[in-house]
Amino acid sequence: MSNARIAVLIPCYNEEVAIGQVVRDFAAALPAASIFVYDNNSKDRTREVAALAGAMVRTEALQGKGNVVRRMFSDIEADAYVLVDGDGTYDAAAAPEMVERLLAEQLDMVNAQRIEMTGEGPVGAYRRGHRTGNRVLTGLVRCVFGDRIKDMLSGYRVFSRRFVKTFPALASGFETETEFTIHALDMWMPIAEMPTKYRERSPGSVSKLRTYSDGFRILNTIIKLVKEERPLQFFSIAGAVLLVLGVLVALPVLITYARTGLVPRLPTAVLAMGCVVVAFLAFTCGLILDSVARGRREAKRLAYLAVPRWTPEN
Repeated sequence: MSNARIAVLIPCYNEEVAIGQVVRDFAAALPAASIFVYDNNSKDRTREVAALAGAMVRTEALQGKGNVVRRMFSDIEADAYVLVDGDGTYDAAAAPEMVERLLAEQLDMVNAQRIEMTGEGPVGAYRRGHRTGNRVLTGLVRCVFGDRIKDMLSGYRVFSRRFVKTFPALASGFETETEFTIHALDMWMPIAEMPTKYRERSPGSVSKLRTYSDGFRILNTIIKLVKEERPLQFFSIAGAVLLVLGVLVALPVLITYARTGLVPRLPTAVLAMGCVVVAFLAFTCGLILDSVARGRREAKRLAYLAVPRWTPEN
């Protein structure tokens, strides 16, 4: 990777306590890399500390990690991009191996699977609620888009130029990690995952992740992306639920009709018929939108292929 341009991208919001050490650690691990810190309206000395540590500091006024990622991906030109949170919880020493694997195997994303430090550090870095939520949300994505990622919400990844310059970046907040994963899986990109140490925040550093509200936002993002990228599955499930409901509601009406030849429960019969009709409409919508999604996927694939991959000769 001697001639590869490497950029370390660090989105930050009020990380004065940790950002200086994060910049120094990545500068030591990747001495040839350019390190960029994008400040997102911090109220403390994040910008000053990052600059003193040797990073190139820029700002993004739109609040939210997704907005910062969109700006970084638009601004920075490189062959390999290391994206890491500025809270000091990720191991900079793993970066050279992740970058080397990305370039050597011509991958588009290497994801850091978080492994808590036990023998040489605190065990409480990965809160139980976050761990459980990550497993549930990652499990949903793996069921729909493929079983290739175990830690969907990791904030430490290495990307190729092809990935960065064709990533839509539509999210505004922490749900951007979900977008990374689903974009890579939906586009059948070559990806890998590597176990990486995960440690507790530095004393005085406070997490900005809100367990329940951000968890619901991520779940909402998953549902939206399933609807957009897998519409046949999405509307088939909705149609199947409505069809089963319609049949269950209709059973008493049919039994009464078979015995007496009468339909005394007309509102129930109308409800059952309505559920069945809407179920078939849902199936039809899924078929139509599946064709639209296929066209969008083909267009994204062509845009992806238009970006030349990195080679040692570049």
